[in-house]
Amino acid sequence: MNVDSLQAYLHRHIPLCAAMGTRVAKVDPATVRLVAPLESNLNHRATAFGGSVAALAILAGWALVHVRLRSEGIDVHTVIQRSQVEYVEAIGGAFEARAIAPSESRWLRFRSMLDRWGRGRVGIRVEVWCGAALAAVLEGDFVSIQPSPES
Repeated sequence: MNVDSLQAYLHRHIPLCAAMGTRVAKVDPATVRLVAPLESNLNHRATAFGGSVAALAILAGWALVHVRLRSEGIDVHTVIQRSQVEYVEAIGGAFEARAIAPSESRWLRFRSMLDRWGRGRVGIRVEVWCGAALAAVLEGDFVSIQPSPES
């Protein structure tokens, strides 16, 4: 999956992406970077709305799992199960969510669960940057499930 195809997928299947002005900056099986403009994501203090920051981070983590599984020829349903965000500093400009691939051993454990049980969970860390400043960190668990024959 390349930058253009991931962006089209996100905008088509997750309408919030288009409303937030989300743009895919980089994608490969080890990295996903999503960017959002401040103007579409303002709060009452003229900084980025915390919900937008969390949403962009969740989207980046979800996209990393989605893209990596697709690159391995696996088509499953992936959802966020749990997330925790630490807001480090206010965001006064465009911001970028950088999903960080899990270690190979954690990924293999996830894949083993998915292959054996039809369901697997993997933790993903996403850092949100505004320029050179780390603004937020999301730790999230993403669950992938083999689709049932009816879906």
